[in-house]
Amino acid sequence: METEKNRQNSVTTNPAEVTVGIVGLGLMGCSITTCLLMAGHPVVAVAPIPSDMETAEPRVREHLRKSFEEGICSEKPAFYLQNLIITENYGELKDARLVIECTLENLAIKKDVYQKIEGAVANDTVITSNTSAIPISVLQQETSRPDRFLGLHWSEPSHTTRFLEIICGDASDHQQAEWLYNLAHHWAKEPTLVRKDIRGFITNRLMYALYREAFYLVENGYASIDDVDRACRNNAGYWMTLVGIFRWMDLTGVPAYHAVMKDLFPTLSTGTEVPKLIDDVVKNGGKGVLNANGFYDYTPEEARLWRETFEEFSYDIRRLALKYPVDVVKKKLALQASEGDETPLPTTGRNP
Repeated sequence: METEKNRQNSVTTNPAEVTVGIVGLGLMGCSITTCLLMAGHPVVAVAPIPSDMETAEPRVREHLRKSFEEGICSEKPAFYLQNLIITENYGELKDARLVIECTLENLAIKKDVYQKIEGAVANDTVITSNTSAIPISVLQQETSRPDRFLGLHWSEPSHTTRFLEIICGDASDHQQAEWLYNLAHHWAKEPTLVRKDIRGFITNRLMYALYREAFYLVENGYASIDDVDRACRNNAGYWMTLVGIFRWMDLTGVPAYHAVMKDLFPTLSTGTEVPKLIDDVVKNGGKGVLNANGFYDYTPEEARLWRETFEEFSYDIRRLALKYPVDVVKKKLALQASEGDETPLPTTGRNP
Protein backbone atom coordinates (compact mmCIF):
# COMPACT_ATOMS: atom_id res chain seq x y z
CA MET A 1 0.00 0.00 0.00
CA GLU A 2 1.26 3.47 -0.90
CA THR A 3 2.26 5.40 2.21
CA GLU A 4 1.35 9.01 2.89
CA LYS A 5 5.00 10.04 2.54
CA ASN A 6 5.30 8.33 -0.83
CA ARG A 7 2.11 9.99 -2.05
CA GLN A 8 3.34 13.41 -0.97
CA ASN A 9 6.58 12.83 -2.87
CA SER A 10 4.68 11.91 -6.03
CA VAL A 11 2.28 14.84 -6.22
CA THR A 12 1.09 15.30 -9.79
CA THR A 13 -1.04 17.75 -11.69
CA ASN A 14 -1.81 15.24 -14.44
CA PRO A 15 -5.63 15.06 -14.25
CA ALA A 16 -5.72 11.42 -15.36
CA GLU A 17 -3.70 10.54 -12.24
CA VAL A 18 -5.76 12.61 -9.80
CA THR A 19 -9.07 11.10 -8.71
CA VAL A 20 -11.41 13.83 -7.50
CA GLY A 21 -14.38 13.38 -5.20
CA ILE A 22 -17.43 15.65 -5.39
CA VAL A 23 -19.85 15.65 -2.46
CA GLY A 24 -23.12 17.36 -3.31
CA LEU A 25 -24.78 17.05 -6.71
CA GLY A 26 -27.04 20.03 -7.09
CA LEU A 27 -26.72 22.44 -9.99
CA MET A 28 -23.18 23.51 -9.15
CA GLY A 29 -21.95 20.08 -8.08
CA CYS A 30 -23.00 18.73 -11.47
CA SER A 31 -21.31 21.51 -13.44
CA ILE A 32 -18.09 21.10 -11.39
CA THR A 33 -18.24 17.37 -12.10
CA THR A 34 -18.60 18.17 -15.80
CA CYS A 35 -15.58 20.49 -15.71
CA LEU A 36 -13.40 17.86 -14.03
CA LEU A 37 -14.46 15.08 -16.38
CA MET A 38 -13.64 17.22 -19.40
CA ALA A 39 -10.21 17.92 -17.88
CA GLY A 40 -9.53 14.17 -17.73
CA HIS A 41 -10.06 13.40 -14.03
CA PRO A 42 -11.64 10.22 -12.75
CA VAL A 43 -14.51 11.54 -10.62
CA VAL A 44 -16.36 9.96 -7.71
CA ALA A 45 -19.55 11.93 -7.10
CA VAL A 46 -21.29 11.36 -3.78
CA ALA A 47 -24.97 12.25 -3.42
CA PRO A 48 -25.84 13.21 0.19
CA ILE A 49 -29.45 13.72 -0.95
CA PRO A 50 -30.97 10.51 -2.39
CA SER A 51 -32.91 12.35 -5.09
CA ASP A 52 -29.60 13.51 -6.60
CA MET A 53 -28.95 9.90 -7.61
CA GLU A 54 -31.68 10.29 -10.22
CA THR A 55 -30.96 13.82 -11.42
CA ALA A 56 -27.14 14.06 -11.40
CA GLU A 57 -26.25 11.82 -14.33
CA PRO A 58 -28.78 13.39 -16.74
CA ARG A 59 -27.54 16.88 -15.78
CA VAL A 60 -23.89 15.97 -16.31
CA ARG A 61 -24.67 14.15 -19.56
CA GLU A 62 -26.53 17.19 -20.90
CA HIS A 63 -23.66 19.51 -19.93
CA LEU A 64 -21.25 17.22 -21.76
CA ARG A 65 -23.50 16.99 -24.80
CA LYS A 66 -23.79 20.76 -25.04
CA SER A 67 -20.06 21.23 -24.43
CA PHE A 68 -19.24 18.83 -27.27
CA GLU A 69 -21.70 20.63 -29.51
CA GLU A 70 -20.08 23.97 -28.63
CA GLY A 71 -16.53 22.65 -29.16
CA ILE A 72 -15.44 22.95 -25.53
CA CYS A 73 -14.59 19.26 -25.33
CA SER A 74 -13.43 16.90 -28.05
CA GLU A 75 -15.39 13.74 -27.21
CA LYS A 76 -19.03 12.80 -26.85
CA PRO A 77 -20.53 12.28 -23.36
CA ALA A 78 -19.98 8.51 -23.21
CA PHE A 79 -16.21 9.01 -23.37
CA TYR A 80 -16.18 11.11 -20.18
CA LEU A 81 -18.96 9.32 -18.33
CA GLN A 82 -16.89 6.14 -18.18
CA ASN A 83 -14.70 8.01 -15.68
CA LEU A 84 -17.65 8.92 -13.44
CA ILE A 85 -18.98 7.05 -10.44
CA ILE A 86 -22.18 8.38 -8.84
CA THR A 87 -22.85 6.89 -5.43
CA GLU A 88 -24.30 7.44 -1.97
CA ASN A 89 -21.36 5.54 -0.44
CA TYR A 90 -18.65 7.79 1.01
CA GLY A 91 -16.33 4.79 1.07
CA GLU A 92 -15.93 5.16 -2.70
CA LEU A 93 -13.81 8.26 -1.98
CA LYS A 94 -10.95 6.13 -0.66
CA ASP A 95 -8.66 6.78 -3.65
CA ALA A 96 -9.46 10.47 -4.06
CA ARG A 97 -6.49 12.84 -3.98
CA LEU A 98 -8.86 15.82 -3.82
CA VAL A 99 -12.42 16.13 -2.49
CA ILE A 100 -14.69 19.11 -3.19
CA GLU A 101 -17.68 19.65 -0.90
CA CYS A 102 -20.67 21.35 -2.56
CA THR A 103 -23.43 21.05 0.03
CA LEU A 104 -25.82 23.62 1.50
CA GLU A 105 -24.46 26.69 3.30
CA ASN A 106 -25.17 25.17 6.70
CA LEU A 107 -22.35 24.60 9.17
CA ALA A 108 -23.99 21.57 10.82
CA ILE A 109 -24.52 19.86 7.46
CA LYS A 110 -20.97 20.57 6.36
CA LYS A 111 -19.52 19.29 9.64
CA ASP A 112 -21.39 15.99 9.23
CA VAL A 113 -20.18 15.71 5.63
CA TYR A 114 -16.54 16.38 6.61
CA GLN A 115 -16.64 13.63 9.21
CA LYS A 116 -17.87 11.18 6.57
CA ILE A 117 -15.25 12.32 4.07
CA GLU A 118 -12.39 12.07 6.58
CA GLY A 119 -13.57 8.60 7.54
CA ALA A 120 -13.05 7.46 3.96
CA VAL A 121 -10.02 9.26 2.50
CA ALA A 122 -6.27 9.03 3.07
CA ASN A 123 -4.56 11.34 5.55
CA ASP A 124 -3.02 13.47 2.81
CA THR A 125 -6.14 13.91 0.68
CA VAL A 126 -6.86 17.60 0.13
CA ILE A 127 -10.40 18.51 1.22
CA THR A 128 -12.02 21.69 -0.07
CA SER A 129 -15.31 23.53 0.17
CA ASN A 130 -17.18 25.45 -2.50
CA THR A 131 -18.69 27.69 0.17
CA SER A 132 -19.25 31.32 -0.72
CA ALA A 133 -20.52 32.46 2.67
CA ILE A 134 -18.62 30.69 5.47
CA PRO A 135 -14.94 31.56 6.09
CA ILE A 136 -12.53 28.71 5.39
CA SER A 137 -10.90 29.28 8.78
CA VAL A 138 -14.25 28.49 10.41
CA LEU A 139 -14.89 25.38 8.34
CA GLN A 140 -11.45 23.88 8.84
CA GLN A 141 -12.04 23.91 12.60
CA GLU A 142 -14.64 21.21 11.94
CA THR A 143 -12.02 18.85 10.52
CA SER A 144 -9.35 16.68 12.11
CA ARG A 145 -6.64 17.88 9.71
CA PRO A 146 -7.21 21.60 9.12
CA ASP A 147 -3.86 21.96 7.34
CA ARG A 148 -5.16 20.01 4.33
CA PHE A 149 -8.43 21.95 4.13
CA LEU A 150 -8.91 24.87 1.69
CA GLY A 151 -11.62 26.68 -0.22
CA LEU A 152 -12.36 26.20 -3.91
CA HIS A 153 -14.91 28.84 -4.88
CA TRP A 154 -16.42 28.16 -8.30
CA SER A 155 -18.85 30.12 -10.44
CA GLU A 156 -21.90 28.66 -12.16
CA PRO A 157 -21.79 27.23 -14.78
CA SER A 158 -18.45 25.83 -13.64
CA HIS A 159 -17.62 24.09 -16.90
CA THR A 160 -17.78 27.27 -19.01
CA THR A 161 -16.44 30.08 -16.79
CA ARG A 162 -12.79 31.02 -16.26
CA PHE A 163 -13.43 31.93 -12.62
CA LEU A 164 -12.00 30.04 -9.64
CA GLU A 165 -10.83 31.22 -6.22
CA ILE A 166 -8.47 29.09 -4.14
CA ILE A 167 -8.67 30.20 -0.51
CA CYS A 168 -6.29 29.47 2.35
CA GLY A 169 -7.69 29.32 5.85
CA ASP A 170 -5.61 30.26 8.88
CA ALA A 171 -4.31 26.70 9.23
CA SER A 172 -4.06 25.74 5.54
CA ASP A 173 -0.83 24.34 4.07
CA HIS A 174 0.11 26.85 1.37
CA GLN A 175 1.92 24.15 -0.61
CA GLN A 176 -1.42 22.42 -1.07
CA ALA A 177 -2.86 25.73 -2.27
CA GLU A 178 -0.07 26.05 -4.84
CA TRP A 179 -0.80 22.49 -6.00
CA LEU A 180 -4.47 23.38 -6.48
CA TYR A 181 -3.47 26.57 -8.29
CA ASN A 182 -1.37 24.61 -10.78
CA LEU A 183 -4.00 21.90 -11.15
CA ALA A 184 -6.72 24.47 -11.86
CA HIS A 185 -5.03 25.49 -15.09
CA HIS A 186 -5.96 22.06 -16.46
CA TRP A 187 -9.58 23.01 -15.77
CA ALA A 188 -9.40 25.96 -18.21
CA LYS A 189 -9.42 28.40 -15.29
CA GLU A 190 -7.58 31.65 -14.63
CA PRO A 191 -7.47 31.01 -10.86
CA THR A 192 -7.01 33.51 -8.07
CA LEU A 193 -5.05 32.43 -5.00
CA VAL A 194 -6.41 34.06 -1.84
CA ARG A 195 -3.57 33.62 0.64
CA LYS A 196 -5.36 35.21 3.61
CA ASP A 197 -8.89 34.21 4.54
CA ILE A 198 -11.64 36.82 4.64
CA ARG A 199 -15.41 36.34 4.67
CA GLY A 200 -16.74 36.39 1.11
CA PHE A 201 -13.22 36.08 -0.37
CA ILE A 202 -12.57 38.48 -3.28
CA THR A 203 -15.34 38.25 -5.84
CA ASN A 204 -18.23 38.11 -3.38
CA ARG A 205 -16.96 41.08 -1.41
CA LEU A 206 -16.80 43.11 -4.61
CA MET A 207 -20.14 41.89 -5.92
CA TYR A 208 -22.08 42.21 -2.68
CA ALA A 209 -20.95 45.83 -2.36
CA LEU A 210 -22.54 46.28 -5.80
CA TYR A 211 -25.69 44.39 -4.74
CA ARG A 212 -26.04 46.52 -1.61
CA GLU A 213 -25.87 49.76 -3.59
CA ALA A 214 -28.34 48.34 -6.14
CA PHE A 215 -30.89 47.66 -3.38
CA TYR A 216 -30.28 51.12 -1.91
CA LEU A 217 -31.01 52.80 -5.25
CA VAL A 218 -34.21 50.83 -5.83
CA GLU A 219 -35.58 50.98 -2.28
CA ASN A 220 -35.01 54.72 -2.09
CA GLY A 221 -36.72 55.46 -5.39
CA TYR A 222 -33.69 56.50 -7.44
CA ALA A 223 -34.15 53.77 -10.06
CA SER A 224 -36.23 50.72 -10.89
CA ILE A 225 -34.94 47.16 -10.79
CA ASP A 226 -34.83 47.18 -14.58
CA ASP A 227 -32.93 50.49 -14.64
CA VAL A 228 -30.23 49.13 -12.35
CA ASP A 229 -29.88 45.95 -14.40
CA ARG A 230 -29.59 47.96 -17.62
CA ALA A 231 -26.86 50.12 -16.10
CA CYS A 232 -24.88 47.04 -15.07
CA ARG A 233 -25.29 45.30 -18.43
CA ASN A 234 -24.26 48.30 -20.50
CA ASN A 235 -21.36 49.59 -18.39
CA ALA A 236 -19.54 47.05 -16.24
CA GLY A 237 -20.94 44.21 -18.32
CA TYR A 238 -19.34 45.78 -21.38
CA TRP A 239 -15.73 45.70 -20.17
CA MET A 240 -15.39 43.27 -17.30
CA THR A 241 -14.78 40.21 -19.48
CA LEU A 242 -11.57 41.87 -20.66
CA VAL A 243 -10.31 43.73 -17.59
CA GLY A 244 -10.87 44.12 -13.87
CA ILE A 245 -11.46 47.34 -11.96
CA PHE A 246 -7.82 48.39 -11.56
CA ARG A 247 -6.93 47.84 -15.23
CA TRP A 248 -10.16 49.66 -16.15
CA MET A 249 -9.05 52.71 -14.16
CA ASP A 250 -5.64 52.57 -15.82
CA LEU A 251 -7.28 52.46 -19.25
CA THR A 252 -9.71 55.28 -18.59
CA GLY A 253 -7.73 57.72 -16.45
CA VAL A 254 -6.82 57.19 -12.79
CA PRO A 255 -7.11 60.86 -11.63
CA ALA A 256 -10.78 61.04 -12.61
CA TYR A 257 -11.63 58.17 -10.26
CA HIS A 258 -9.62 59.76 -7.47
CA ALA A 259 -11.58 62.99 -7.85
CA VAL A 260 -14.97 61.25 -7.89
CA MET A 261 -14.19 59.06 -4.88
CA LYS A 262 -13.72 62.03 -2.58
CA ASP A 263 -17.28 63.22 -3.12
CA LEU A 264 -19.07 59.95 -3.91
CA PHE A 265 -17.83 57.55 -1.23
CA PRO A 266 -19.51 59.41 1.66
CA THR A 267 -22.90 59.08 -0.08
CA LEU A 268 -22.81 55.32 -0.76
CA SER A 269 -24.87 52.90 1.27
CA THR A 270 -23.21 51.41 4.33
CA GLY A 271 -26.23 49.39 5.42
CA THR A 272 -25.67 46.21 7.40
CA GLU A 273 -29.20 44.78 7.34
CA VAL A 274 -30.59 42.46 4.68
CA PRO A 275 -32.55 44.74 2.29
CA LYS A 276 -36.32 44.59 2.63
CA LEU A 277 -36.73 44.03 -1.11
CA ILE A 278 -34.90 40.69 -1.10
CA ASP A 279 -36.31 39.77 2.30
CA ASP A 280 -39.85 40.11 0.94
CA VAL A 281 -39.06 37.98 -2.12
CA VAL A 282 -37.62 35.17 -0.03
CA LYS A 283 -40.40 35.28 2.58
CA ASN A 284 -42.88 34.89 -0.28
CA GLY A 285 -41.09 31.75 -1.43
CA GLY A 286 -39.29 33.36 -4.34
CA LYS A 287 -36.31 31.52 -5.84
CA GLY A 288 -35.99 33.46 -9.08
CA VAL A 289 -36.34 31.58 -12.36
CA LEU A 290 -36.17 28.25 -10.50
CA ASN A 291 -39.82 28.73 -9.52
CA ALA A 292 -40.73 31.74 -11.72
CA ASN A 293 -40.86 33.98 -8.64
CA GLY A 294 -38.20 36.61 -8.10
CA PHE A 295 -37.49 40.31 -8.51
CA TYR A 296 -39.14 40.13 -11.91
CA ASP A 297 -42.48 38.56 -12.80
CA TYR A 298 -42.17 35.45 -14.96
CA THR A 299 -44.54 33.08 -16.63
CA PRO A 300 -43.29 29.48 -16.43
CA GLU A 301 -42.34 29.72 -20.11
CA GLU A 302 -40.40 32.95 -19.57
CA ALA A 303 -38.53 31.41 -16.64
CA ARG A 304 -37.60 28.38 -18.75
CA LEU A 305 -36.40 30.55 -21.62
CA TRP A 306 -34.31 32.72 -19.28
CA ARG A 307 -32.56 29.59 -17.95
CA GLU A 308 -31.91 28.38 -21.49
CA THR A 309 -30.77 31.82 -22.66
CA PHE A 310 -28.33 32.13 -19.74
CA GLU A 311 -26.83 28.77 -20.66
CA GLU A 312 -26.56 29.82 -24.31
CA PHE A 313 -24.92 33.09 -23.24
CA SER A 314 -22.39 31.26 -21.05
CA TYR A 315 -21.07 29.41 -24.10
CA ASP A 316 -21.04 32.50 -26.31
CA ILE A 317 -19.27 34.70 -23.77
CA ARG A 318 -16.74 31.92 -23.14
CA ARG A 319 -15.76 31.95 -26.81
CA LEU A 320 -15.24 35.71 -26.69
CA ALA A 321 -13.41 35.64 -23.35
CA LEU A 322 -10.95 32.98 -24.54
CA LYS A 323 -9.79 35.40 -27.24
CA TYR A 324 -8.63 37.69 -24.43
CA PRO A 325 -6.84 35.64 -21.74
CA VAL A 326 -5.21 37.30 -18.76
CA ASP A 327 -1.83 37.35 -20.57
CA VAL A 328 -3.18 38.64 -23.91
CA VAL A 329 -0.84 41.66 -24.01
CA LYS A 330 2.20 39.59 -23.06
CA LYS A 331 1.41 37.25 -25.94
CA LYS A 332 1.13 40.19 -28.32
CA LEU A 333 4.49 41.52 -27.11
CA ALA A 334 6.07 38.11 -27.63
CA LEU A 335 4.60 37.94 -31.13
CA GLN A 336 5.97 41.38 -31.96
CA ALA A 337 9.38 40.37 -30.68
CA SER A 338 9.38 37.18 -32.74
CA GLU A 339 8.49 39.19 -35.85
CA GLY A 340 11.33 41.64 -35.21
CA ASP A 341 9.07 44.61 -34.48
CA GLU A 342 11.32 47.26 -32.92
CA THR A 343 8.57 49.77 -32.23
CA PRO A 344 9.04 51.22 -28.71
CA LEU A 345 6.68 49.52 -26.29
CA PRO A 346 4.97 50.97 -23.23
CA THR A 347 6.22 50.07 -19.77
CA THR A 348 4.18 47.83 -17.51
CA GLY A 349 2.20 49.10 -14.56
CA ARG A 350 3.28 48.93 -10.95
CA ASN A 351 2.32 46.07 -8.65
CA PRO A 352 2.26 47.01 -4.99
